[in-house]
Amino acid sequence: MTYRISPLWWPILGLASPLIVPMLVKKNRKYKANCMIAEQLNRERFSRADLLNLPELDFLELTVLVEEKCIDGFIGDAGVSYLFRSNQGTLLYDVGFGADRPAFTHNASRFGYNFKKVDGLMISHLHPDHMGGIKASRTKSVSVPIKLGSNENIPCFLPDKATANGYKAEHVKSPKLLPGGLATTGPLARSLFFMGLTEEQAIVGRIKNKGLVIFTGCGHPTIEVILEMVSRLSDEPVYAIGGGLHFPITKGRGNRLGIQFQMIIGTGYPPWRRLNTDDLDRTIQAVNGVAPQQVFLSAHDTCDWSLERMQNKLTAETRVLKAGESYRF
Repeated sequence: MTYRISPLWWPILGLASPLIVPMLVKKNRKYKANCMIAEQLNRERFSRADLLNLPELDFLELTVLVEEKCIDGFIGDAGVSYLFRSNQGTLLYDVGFGADRPAFTHNASRFGYNFKKVDGLMISHLHPDHMGGIKASRTKSVSVPIKLGSNENIPCFLPDKATANGYKAEHVKSPKLLPGGLATTGPLARSLFFMGLTEEQAIVGRIKNKGLVIFTGCGHPTIEVILEMVSRLSDEPVYAIGGGLHFPITKGRGNRLGIQFQMIIGTGYPPWRRLNTDDLDRTIQAVNGVAPQQVFLSAHDTCDWSLERMQNKLTAETRVLKAGESYRF
């Protein structure tokens, strides 16, 4: 059994319990209220959603700029940045930790990438590992490395109120078409105990003679909710699913000082409840239910044990994404 908090911390937590317990009680009330708000928001969004006129793409290519796993010559990091290129243009999805860590700048430079080469920037949700680091998340301002330039002429599509210096910030409130012939599901809500009400948007594309490609950032709203929204936007079959699904069941990424932060923060549960095999198997069942031909798993928010279980139980051809690799759909 993996301890989410090292036993070395237990005496300190015991001494601090008169302060910690009231704080947890207060946060739990807010968490439960946000659970109801998130459910209501998503129901309303489902009811308003209608078919999108998704363009039929001749091809869609994914280049992984930031991921936990990587190939030789690239840097791995517990964040995400995916570059999508189609016959209709280019869209960057997330920027990892941006300039806070070396992975994004190093890996993008290896590909000869800069921000003048994209038609749009899309941020899945306003967490540090997706929008450019801790300061970016605290200030709600997308941050990208200066070395890679900026482009005030391209839009930055955000799922919640935020800014994006050097770009035209656009708060997305519902499903819509994006550059590159892709689309966003629009924001979908989830209550997270420590991080509050979180809005996340996923990418959808339609590939000629194949079907839909769906990519998530962390998958906080759950894949079930994301698939429900996608079913309102298109009646095409699902060809591929990829990105984060957030299952740090046996271990988290980027642990510090004996604390498995990913196993406590961002799971959608209170800290006294752990993600377990039943939670993962429900997600596996939901993915198998739409019968994609390919699944591309992110390791940035999912432990190796969960990745292996999904690879064994998913009916689709299943691979783990690696920074430095490209995939063509």
